[in-house]
Amino acid sequence: MERVRAILRADEAHRAGITGRGITAAVLDTGICAHPDFDDRIVCFYDFTGRSPRLYDDASHGTHVSGILGGNGCASGGKYRGIAPECRLVHLKVLDRFGQGRMKDLREGIEWVIENKERYQIRIMNISAGASREDSESEQLLQAVESAWDAGIVVVVAAGNMGPEPMTVTIPGNSRKVITVGASDEFRIHPAHRNASYSGRGPTKECICKPELAAPGTGIVSCSANWRIGRYYQAKSGTSMAAPAISGCVALLLSREPYLSNVEVKMRLKNAAEDAGLPFNRQGWGIPNMKKLLNIQ
Repeated sequence: MERVRAILRADEAHRAGITGRGITAAVLDTGICAHPDFDDRIVCFYDFTGRSPRLYDDASHGTHVSGILGGNGCASGGKYRGIAPECRLVHLKVLDRFGQGRMKDLREGIEWVIENKERYQIRIMNISAGASREDSESEQLLQAVESAWDAGIVVVVAAGNMGPEPMTVTIPGNSRKVITVGASDEFRIHPAHRNASYSGRGPTKECICKPELAAPGTGIVSCSANWRIGRYYQAKSGTSMAAPAISGCVALLLSREPYLSNVEVKMRLKNAAEDAGLPFNRQGWGIPNMKKLLNIQ
């Protein structure tokens, strides 16, 4: 476990001045609050569930996910800094206070990102949500994420928490184009998952190897939506927490090499991945080695 976290350490990148500056990531989740760790880097918020113009997160899930990706650790003296602490964030609320949502809202959120990617210079889209039901709506969702990929956006999706059986990666993580992320540390004992064995496994029903990558997902401490009452951080578990770690890696890579295409980013992640000793249908290529990914000497 310590080796896993060492591979994905971002502090070496931060010391080298690689912080995600200049890169915008869109997060589709339960919302985001004005946590101090985001300072003035939330450049847009849009609510597809209630059409509220104000920043809010009634589940704290989206704030937590966004903190992993781009929190700067201000409220913790840097202890709980995210992977890309200077990236800009666009947050689209597509899930309710229970972490549930309509396929229509998620699909419209993805379409919004495609339509506004030039306006906000969106390079990355993080989706820590998914569906297990296969129907016409889920097929439309799958088509939407692939359209985002075709538009040049790096799409990162959680593998879902339906494991440990094979073929349990949720939609749209089953897309052959997007980067799907599983949890590398699910068997770690933690109050949130005492008998944790949750990460979605491949292959997909179409025999596509999934996930591509893995990252820590259990007991991850990040920003809380309850910061105004003194609860600045909280621990959460799931592949929802693993996906933004990889999105953060992408933000760092693009801030260093902004000319890379999404396909080139995917190949760089593959080439920088290290085997974590897990089954292939759980870890894919492995866990990105940050120094190798960013060519840090």
